[in-house]
Amino acid sequence: QVQLVESGGGLVEDGGSLRLSCKASGRTFDPYAMAWFRQVPGKERDFVASVLWRGGDTYYRDSVKGRFTISRDNAKKSVFLQMTSLKPEDTADYYCAAASGGVFTESLGAPASYDVWGQGTQVTVDS
Repeated sequence: QVQLVESGGGLVEDGGSLRLSCKASGRTFDPYAMAWFRQVPGKERDFVASVLWRGGDTYYRDSVKGRFTISRDNAKKSVFLQMTSLKPEDTADYYCAAASGGVFTESLGAPASYDVWGQGTQVTVDS
């Protein structure tokens, strides 16, 4: 039973940077894809970025392109989200997720495609 644990959240000023980390437990971990989602109270969980575990292909929502970078370290069973030029609208709880099986490319942004989720880490960008 794989578990994901996020870390690195916090409070930053407008224009600042944060690096989120997600570590998977267990000896064996070979998902099809890992992703970051974010959610604010009263709203749905939104896709942020994803990375294919084997090939390393990355995907981003338009609003974070050029500002966020997703990466993974397969040996360390970890995925990261480097966030720069943060804006108040980036404020949310950020969740790490893993898709154990294959996922169609067009479905990588759908929460339902992921079967393992972390507990979340809060990111607050002060205005």
